[in-house]
Amino acid sequence: MGWSLPIGVVKGTVIRVHITFLLFLVWIGVAAFARGGQGAALQSVVYIVLLFLCVLLHEFGHVFAARRYGIRTPDITLLPIGGVARLERIPDKPLQELVVALAGPAVNIAIALLLFLTLGGLASDAGTEVANPGVSLLERLLWVNLFLVVFNLIPAFPMDGGRVLRAILAHRLGYARGTQIASRVGQALAFAFGLWSLLGGNPLLMFIALFVYLGAASEAHAVQMQQVSRGLLAADAMITHFESLRAGSVVEDAVRCLIATTQHEFPVVDGAGQLRGVLTRDDMIRALRERGPETPVLEVMRSDVPMVRDRQLLEDALRLMQEKQLPAVGVANETGRLVGLITPENVGEMMMVLSARPEWRPPLVPRIRRST
Repeated sequence: MGWSLPIGVVKGTVIRVHITFLLFLVWIGVAAFARGGQGAALQSVVYIVLLFLCVLLHEFGHVFAARRYGIRTPDITLLPIGGVARLERIPDKPLQELVVALAGPAVNIAIALLLFLTLGGLASDAGTEVANPGVSLLERLLWVNLFLVVFNLIPAFPMDGGRVLRAILAHRLGYARGTQIASRVGQALAFAFGLWSLLGGNPLLMFIALFVYLGAASEAHAVQMQQVSRGLLAADAMITHFESLRAGSVVEDAVRCLIATTQHEFPVVDGAGQLRGVLTRDDMIRALRERGPETPVLEVMRSDVPMVRDRQLLEDALRLMQEKQLPAVGVANETGRLVGLITPENVGEMMMVLSARPEWRPPLVPRIRRST
């Protein structure tokens, strides 16, 4: 989602358009122009824009349903194959997730019904030819909204149908088991889409298959992380042997640490040992290339990295890291001094250990820290 451009904000939710969607729009316009000239190009572009307006309204159905349960939605991203509304957390109860998942398709049904009433019914089934510019624009939009309902209810993550299936299974089998089964169903469907694509020569279907497979794997991973962290403290998963930078350090100091260690994230601390921010490897290299080695780390570090207490639940730290897409979370002792870091990498390593030996629990390790 990195290559996306913000185009507006509605009720606190940022609307983003991925660069691939803009390229898709240009491709549609050029292909239509080659077939029928300027008028055909304009009509095709208008149709695609209206289609994705329906997709955007679909995503806002999820947004407002999620807010009913106190779940914020930072942004919506429009892609060539649809939209993605990012929820800060998954609804707590299966019924809540079911309502949020069905809210999007319900919006498309409402749009189709409104168009049906506007048209006074359907004269024929010609509107099913949604790519045919000779068919009424409103009639094509009606049918495409019905198609969106069917497509989104395919029982595979990250489509709404995958979340509906998980909610139904979770009600009877529990959240973790329900997610596991729903993810496997989604991955099986992804393989089916991929095979269909190879047999039919449809590259878009292959792209959808890849999207579904990765979405199912990502959902399973997120839930596994949530299950693993349950009952553990931040101190159980934190890195305690690491290099840190002083507030007066420059990028050249950070480069030396990067070469001498295997770290990718370097905390920046003040004289009292309190966290000021985190300098990532990517930010470091970018600053070295664009601003030079004498650039103060305070000017290029990420200052939005939060702190949690060492006796705080690991779930809280992971939630912060996922909601704000952070490279790390700092861990402090009772005096506020930095004693550890939690990163996606070390949490992933702990998950691998726990997957191999579920009864294992992290030992208490000495809190040793070196500073530059």
